[in-house]
Amino acid sequence: MFNTQKTEKFLFGFLLFTLFWLPLSLGANRPWAWALMQMSVFFLGGILLLTHKSLLSKLYAQYKLLVIVWLVFLTWQLINIVPLPFSLVEALRPERVNLLNEDALGMENISSQWLPLSFDVGQSDVIFYKSLAYCFLFFITLTLVNTGKRLRYILIVISATGVFQAIYGSLEVLSGLQYSLVFKLPVSHIATGSFVYKNHYANFLLLCLSAAIGYMIASLRVRSGSSPRERLRRIVRFWLSNKVLFRIGIIIMVIALVMSRSRMGNSAFFIAMTITATLGLIYFKPRQKSYVVLFISMLVIDILIVSSLFGLKQVQQRLEQTNLTQESRDEVVTDALPLLSQYGVIGTGGGTFYTVYPQVQSESIQHFYDHAHNEYLQFAIEFGIVGAAIIAMLVLLCSKSALSAIRHRRHPLPRGTAFAPVMAVIGMALHSTVDFPLQAPANTAIFIILLALGALSRDIPMGRRDK
Repeated sequence: MFNTQKTEKFLFGFLLFTLFWLPLSLGANRPWAWALMQMSVFFLGGILLLTHKSLLSKLYAQYKLLVIVWLVFLTWQLINIVPLPFSLVEALRPERVNLLNEDALGMENISSQWLPLSFDVGQSDVIFYKSLAYCFLFFITLTLVNTGKRLRYILIVISATGVFQAIYGSLEVLSGLQYSLVFKLPVSHIATGSFVYKNHYANFLLLCLSAAIGYMIASLRVRSGSSPRERLRRIVRFWLSNKVLFRIGIIIMVIALVMSRSRMGNSAFFIAMTITATLGLIYFKPRQKSYVVLFISMLVIDILIVSSLFGLKQVQQRLEQTNLTQESRDEVVTDALPLLSQYGVIGTGGGTFYTVYPQVQSESIQHFYDHAHNEYLQFAIEFGIVGAAIIAMLVLLCSKSALSAIRHRRHPLPRGTAFAPVMAVIGMALHSTVDFPLQAPANTAIFIILLALGALSRDIPMGRRDK
C-alpha cells in the first residue's frame, strides 16, 4: 500500500533535482541528455499514475481545455509520423514520393508500401518523444505543485539554478580559463555557462530571472505599518531574511546575462520585465510601495550601475552596429518563406527544417543552418500553421490564467507566481523572433513549468500556513 503523501514528496524532490541538473548537460541539447530527461519525466509520470488512480479524470475535470490542446498537438505530430497508404501520401505530399522514387529502382517498388509524410521520420520521432515528455512535465507540475509551500520551492530551485549558471558562466570568463570545467569546451570572452550557444544561455537566464523576480514579489508583505519603528523593523527583517540572497542572486544573473553579449537576450529581458512590472503596477490590489521600490532598485542598481560595469556598453554597441547586410539569419528567414507556402498546412514533420531548407537555400548563404533562427517560422514549417496555432493556444491559455491571477488574486504568492510566466512568455516571444531558444530542452523544460505555474496560479488555494 503506497503512502501517497510520502510518494508525492519524493516525486516533487525528484522533479526539483531534474530541473537543476538539466542545464548542466550542455543545456540538455545532446541525445544522451534529453534521453535522460525523458526517462526522468516518464518515471515521474508513471509513478504518479500508479499511485493516483483517478489522476487522469481529475486533470481532465480541472484542466479540460489544456488536456485537449496537448492531445490534439501530439496527435497532429503523429499525422506526419504514422505510415499512410501510398496513394494518400502521393496526393498530400507528392514531393515526398518524388524523393523516394529517385532512390528506388522503379515506381512499382514503393507503390505498394505505406509511407509517413515526414521528410525525416527519425527526427520527427525524436521531436514527438520530446513533446510527449514536455506534456508529461506540464501535467506533473500541475499535479505536484498543489500547495503554497511547493510553489515557493519550485520558484526557489529555478532561481537557484539560474544563479549557479550565472556564477559558473561569469567565473569562467573572469578567470581566464581556456577550456570549461565541464566537457572541456573552449572559453571565450563571452559567458555561456554550461551551454554551448550564448543565446540559449541568455534565454535560460531570462527564464530564471522571471522566476526569481516572481518569488521576490511573492515575498512582499501586503500590509505594512507607516510608523518609523515599523519601517525600521521591516528594514531589519529584510536584511535578516532570504530576500537579500534573492536580491543578490538577481544581480548576479543580470551580470551574467550582460556578459553573454546576447543582443536579443538582454533586450527581451529588459522589455519583458518593464512590461510585466507595468501590468503589476496597474492591476495589483492593494498597490504596495515595496513593489514600486523593488523595480526602481532593479532599474537603478541592476541596469544603470552593475550592468554598466560588466559590459552593458558592449551590448549596446552590438545593437547599434547590427547591420542586416552583415547578418545571414534574416536571409535564412527570407529563403525559408516559400517552404511555408508549400508545406504550411500539414508541415514537413518535427525536426525536419535542416532537411527541407537546402531546397530553397540561396547561394549567398555558405553556412549550414539546422534551425531557422525564428521559432515562429520553424514551427509553422515543421508542424504546419495548424500545429503552430495549437501550441500557441497552449501558451495563450496559460498566459490568460496568469493575467487573471495578477488582476484578481490578492495573496502575494499566487500574484508573484503569475508574474513569472507572464514575464517569461513576453521574453520568449521576443527572443523567438530572431533565434531558436526552444530548441534547447533545458530552456523548454523550464518554460513549460512556468506555463504550468501560470495555469494553476489563478485557482490554487492558499491555506492558513500560506497566508
